[in-house]
Amino acid sequence: MEASVDRIAAPWGGRTPYARGADWPVRTDTHLAAGTGVDDVDRWVQAASILHSDGDAMDIAVRDGRIVGVRGRAADRVNRGRLGPKDLFGWQANAADDRLTSPLVREGGRLVACDWDTAMGRIVARSKDLLDRRGPGSIGFYTSGQLYLEEYYTLAVLARAGIGTNHLDGNTRLCTATAAEALKESFGCDGQPGSYADVDHADTLALFGHNMAETQPVLWMRVLDRLDGADPPRLICVDPRPTPVARRADVHLAPRPGTNVALLNALLHEIIRTDRVDHGFVEAHTVGFEELRERVASCTPRWAAAICDVPATAITEAAELLGSAERLLSTVLQGVYQSHQATAAAVQVNNLHLVRGMLGRPGAGVLQMNGQPTAENTRECGADGDLPGFRNWQNDRHVADLARVWNVEPSTIPHYAPPTHAMQIFRYAEQGSIRMLWISGTNPAVSLPELARIRSVLGQDRLFTVVQDLYLTETAQLADVVLPAATWGEKTGTFTNADRTVHLSEKAVEPPGEARPDLAIFLDYARRMDFRDKDGGPLVTWDGPEEAFEAWKRCSAGRPCDYTGITYDKLRGGSGIQWPCDADHPEGTERLYTDGITWAHPDVCESYGKDLVTGASVEVVEYRSLNPDGKAVLKAAEYQPAHEEPSPEYPLRLTTGRTLYHFHTRTKTGRVPQLNAAAPEVWVELSAVDAAARGLAEGDLVDVTTPRGSLRGTLRITAIREGLLFVPFHYGYWDTAEGYGPSGDGPGRAANETTVTDWDPVSKQPLFKTAAARLTLVRPGDGVPAPAPTTTASAPVDPRGISPTTGGPEAHATQRTDGPRPDVTPSEAARS
Repeated sequence: MEASVDRIAAPWGGRTPYARGADWPVRTDTHLAAGTGVDDVDRWVQAASILHSDGDAMDIAVRDGRIVGVRGRAADRVNRGRLGPKDLFGWQANAADDRLTSPLVREGGRLVACDWDTAMGRIVARSKDLLDRRGPGSIGFYTSGQLYLEEYYTLAVLARAGIGTNHLDGNTRLCTATAAEALKESFGCDGQPGSYADVDHADTLALFGHNMAETQPVLWMRVLDRLDGADPPRLICVDPRPTPVARRADVHLAPRPGTNVALLNALLHEIIRTDRVDHGFVEAHTVGFEELRERVASCTPRWAAAICDVPATAITEAAELLGSAERLLSTVLQGVYQSHQATAAAVQVNNLHLVRGMLGRPGAGVLQMNGQPTAENTRECGADGDLPGFRNWQNDRHVADLARVWNVEPSTIPHYAPPTHAMQIFRYAEQGSIRMLWISGTNPAVSLPELARIRSVLGQDRLFTVVQDLYLTETAQLADVVLPAATWGEKTGTFTNADRTVHLSEKAVEPPGEARPDLAIFLDYARRMDFRDKDGGPLVTWDGPEEAFEAWKRCSAGRPCDYTGITYDKLRGGSGIQWPCDADHPEGTERLYTDGITWAHPDVCESYGKDLVTGASVEVVEYRSLNPDGKAVLKAAEYQPAHEEPSPEYPLRLTTGRTLYHFHTRTKTGRVPQLNAAAPEVWVELSAVDAAARGLAEGDLVDVTTPRGSLRGTLRITAIREGLLFVPFHYGYWDTAEGYGPSGDGPGRAANETTVTDWDPVSKQPLFKTAAARLTLVRPGDGVPAPAPTTTASAPVDPRGISPTTGGPEAHATQRTDGPRPDVTPSEAARS
């Protein structure tokens, strides 16, 4: 059956319920440009989603050399044909009339158009000059979570073995560095233990700081279909906001921001107290249980309730669900990763699964989620503060093995210290030791904390900044050289989603003007720099994406993320494939740790771990003494108060985050009519109790101020926990008269004007969800509501007089199933 649904008003579409253990039914979603029918499409080109981390497989519709729509791929294991709103409509950003079409260089304080030789010539000349005068540490690279695997790997080779710099990281540092670090702390190595297919088998789902409905909407569709089917799973939600997940939860815990470790320790306390421990699994596969037991012995629900401001009875109820689960699937995202004690908290979620033996079986797993489509590739390829192939920078044999792959001397690859994380890269640029910073596919002038500081860093005359992007972003406006890049649909490459599924995304149309694929830009730079291996041959030996992929396979061989069994041809036509995929697992690997812990031994692990309080690296001798047999580590953590707490001057807590209809700094989604209309301007969320106490109402114009700065937005009254403000972080200045920052000394539009320069000591991920703030009225709203969606966590607590969020005829998409018509209404979608 086929139905047409407004996918702005009903973002998750219709339901196709299924029972536990059954296959998720197919539902094929399609959206084509107005006036275009299926018969008008010249060809369909295989791809996958680029505006979130779910990895939804799709086909791009091409007509007369232009993208005219998309449809989901029914054969794919990830989405079974479904697409989310950003998938369905986001492709329109490719054709925005303000795409960059030629390089730009700064002349007389202005950016002016030039040819590629001029732009690249300036970059190469500055690179060589800095290498001669200041050495490789004077050059840094800051990349994205939205390029392709082949591009990250090439960048890692040219940065680490060509330049020889330790200063390479991605904006994945802002979203999922904690995911990688938590997996390394517990399992010795990165790599998701679980699989999306575990949703089909779990009897209990626990979402920790993960607003799945808005960040991974297709995965949420899978959960909704389980919840509406026979034998539905119990659902636990930990989130301070009334998210769509919270509305469907059996238990919703809304803790104070920054108290996740206290809450998780109380849950572990109850599980151990009631002896819901799988003692056989713990004995066979873990170390550290006695220390964990001692650490949480005093962490009662009553103790945690006082810290987290959550009823002790609710904590006990959640622990009962976790403890009685037969198949437990947990997911974790930004509510943990961007908060105080991020890694310590994420590790405690791993501990829940290890103590309960909930790993390696259908329905029993943990997903330390990603926030971007190719964040996993940034980590695998060594473009995010790790060495490629999950190699250990402290292990000389790992460094020597990587040197063998690249045919360079081990001393060429910097490993004198941990690879430099993004926050430190910008600190070095601020202090002057980094004199050239190449930024590709990311917009730090909006996305990093304390933006006044970031603008001052990027605006230094002594810092030579290169920006490689699709548009003249806020960051690009501060650059010395701007390179126009091709994007999804305009180039070919692979990317890997949060559950290790590798997809191929093929070129469908030509990029605009002189824009080039990121891979072509990096290859051009490597050739012009004449990087050489130890025998005098070219360091980078490939010319195109498939050759780069084959080179990456050689680097991944024998490593946890083994791609040697994957080819471009194998990825064409069917489903994505989960790594590791090798001779022993030719069809891929659905879940890890089905027969014990495989990559934690001291000789093979990616990391020896870190101190969860200081972040200091554990040395090999200490790790070998703790874990000689390579088991999972049950690493305990003590709760510590957040660094910045409310005060009389700043009496509220501030948290920032995402909304369903936008991605990152809106450089793409803000140029898509359906998505931008659903959330056109920044807003501020406050509880009804707090609003009443301050005499505030829906639609009032307010300023949010912290010790760093202020922003101005319209007030939305929601069911958010009392004492808390929420602001979406997507909004910057590119579509305002200001251009790249607030005018004068007045309040800004960007949430990160207010956030703190502070990071988790272990993962080095910035803390976007722990700040003290005050709220002041600028002027009453006169009854005009905030421009916030009504379909999401931003739904008004009192909907009277507020029009529901809809998309109109241009937001309709078809959804086809083999079963009954999947009916849905906007009101049903809001309740979901």
